[in-house]
Amino acid sequence: LRDFLLVYNRMTELCFRHCVCNLNYRLLTGREESCLDSCAARLVRANHRLMGAYVGLVPALLQRRAAEHGAPAGPPGLPASPDPAPGPAES
Repeated sequence: LRDFLLVYNRMTELCFRHCVCNLNYRLLTGREESCLDSCAARLVRANHRLMGAYVGLVPALLQRRAAEHGAPAGPPGLPASPDPAPGPAES
């Protein structure tokens, strides 16, 4: 949530600085509004492309890291495989 809010705030700041040039009016002009719409759309598309690339690369990075450390691949913090369920002891 924190990362999302940071990205959202940065996007808002960038688009506002780029598009809004006159603070004398309460409402946005048509030009400012269309500039803000296209600026936000560009940044959202770029963010989606970056996240798509990241999601595609994470499994390979986890596998490589696991191979380097000799551990099975998987999300960090989770056990590689569940412990066997306790059952009757074999004789």
